[in-house]
Amino acid sequence: MRSSSYSVMPVRALRAAVVLALAAGAVTITPAAHAETTAPALAAKPYMGWSSWSMQSSKYPGLNPDGDYSYLTEANVAKQTDALAAKLKKYGYEYVNIDAGWWMDKTWKTGYDQYGRQKADPVRFPSGMKAVADRIHSKGLKAGIYLPAGLEKGAYGDGKTPIWNADGCTTADIVYSDLRTTNGWDSAYKIDFSRPCAQKYIDSQAQLIAGWGYDFLKLDGVGPGSGKSGDQYDNVADVAAWNKAIAATGRPIHLELSWSLDIGHAADWQKYSQGWRIDTDVECYCNTLVSWENSVDDRWDDTPGWTKYAGPGGWNDLDSLDVGNGEMDGLTKAERQSYATLWAIAKSPLFTGDDLTRLDSYGLSLLTNKEVIAVDQGATPPARPITPSDPQQVWAAKNPDGSYTVALFNLADKPAAVSANWAALGFTGKAAVRDLWNHENLGSFKDKVTEALPAHGSRLFTVTPHGSALAYTGYEAESTANTLAGNASVADCSACSGGKKVGNLYLGGKLTFNDVVVPKAGTYQVKIAYVSGDARSAAVSANGGGAVSHKFPSTGDWGTAETVSVPLTLKAGSNTITFDSGNSYAPDIDRIDVPKSY
Repeated sequence: MRSSSYSVMPVRALRAAVVLALAAGAVTITPAAHAETTAPALAAKPYMGWSSWSMQSSKYPGLNPDGDYSYLTEANVAKQTDALAAKLKKYGYEYVNIDAGWWMDKTWKTGYDQYGRQKADPVRFPSGMKAVADRIHSKGLKAGIYLPAGLEKGAYGDGKTPIWNADGCTTADIVYSDLRTTNGWDSAYKIDFSRPCAQKYIDSQAQLIAGWGYDFLKLDGVGPGSGKSGDQYDNVADVAAWNKAIAATGRPIHLELSWSLDIGHAADWQKYSQGWRIDTDVECYCNTLVSWENSVDDRWDDTPGWTKYAGPGGWNDLDSLDVGNGEMDGLTKAERQSYATLWAIAKSPLFTGDDLTRLDSYGLSLLTNKEVIAVDQGATPPARPITPSDPQQVWAAKNPDGSYTVALFNLADKPAAVSANWAALGFTGKAAVRDLWNHENLGSFKDKVTEALPAHGSRLFTVTPHGSALAYTGYEAESTANTLAGNASVADCSACSGGKKVGNLYLGGKLTFNDVVVPKAGTYQVKIAYVSGDARSAAVSANGGGAVSHKFPSTGDWGTAETVSVPLTLKAGSNTITFDSGNSYAPDIDRIDVPKSY
């Protein structure tokens, strides 16, 4: 199924039927494979293409006339292949990814070959999976396929099913004797990779899809993640086995992992795959493809902690980009643009689940904007928030040429102005601003650019500084000149400047920086270096008044420091700046840096 193909979180009622079928063994699959980076160019940049899951999972009238998830057929894949080739290929879209269900009939009854490997359903895919890949290749495109982690229950065959090219090995020889289950739906038996036959089974799967000519494999239900944790759901060994098996095929197959993976295993996902889903499904499992509140808007909170892990060879996958079909997408125009903006600046794969045969003009303009695609595909690093994760926020990345990619977002439910201050980017003076969505040079702006944005709206700019680097005065949180209250205490921090931080800011804990000196009164963009394994809020105030609560985006773990900037009105001379946890938990504070001028 789609990004999380069966991947809809179990809490989603509309996916319950599928989850139940999986749990009952009505849906069965084997692990997916990946070729270690034997080809240096594999995932050199985020992949682009189309995936079937969004339309399979939607209740939009007419999409699944033969029952839930029935959209996936050879004929429909052919239609989307032709449309991708005609409309999007020239912009870099190249993968046609077949998601869950290709080996199942329309009642989700599964089919396997004599070696316990998925076999194409003859009604859905009458020509077989090799012929489908061949047709995709004939259009100059790449073919993708889907499998979930583990030995699917339906493939077990009472443990007597032989393993291809592995004399004496049967399915009983590759799983734990207690038949413990695994993956996001418990639809499979956990493979025991201490047993020599286990790798042989993964090898057989990899050889099968490589022989069919597939270029991409999505391995779904991978844990830790996919709504599960603990040893039973730890599929790192599966992913490593697939990496090894794909490398042995000699075919460069991109391995994408799904869904909502555990960030604590990011190094494993980087080592063994080319991409990893950082969140649950973007689809709403409703009468549209997605909805803003269902999980599109979650990405602004969930992406920042993963930013540092993205780069050539492996990318953070935010899931399908469904912005091309208007009413069927279920979003306003402003939401569609913000959705596409975040995907581009985060360097997520750009793969759409829309019906490419009926893209509307606005959707086509979003999917084919060359300047925005260049942000995603070029040398621009992934952006992250440079302001707190408040309803109005700014994300940015410094580009190799010294310019900045800057996105403004208004995530509130009503219009609001959003400003990007040059001081938050580290310079002062003037800068040239180019609007990437509208292909327009907006001119020179001093100190900041401000835009009035609609509800859930955005702008995307390239900002080229013409001013000078800003000078700062730094103040360490652990300084004995500061005042700590409540539970607040100094702790070691290898990622922090000075090797220390102030933590335990919870339930009334406070940190006050004393004697913060500026030459004249004004509003300063104060940089706050902090550590927070999850998103946490703190009330920030100057000189004891006007505290404002800000949500600090996750740094991914408790060993990484990041910075955001907040505006504080300071008086000439000495000031105090206070961080108050209130009745909740605040991030740990490393230091603040105050501009020497505003």
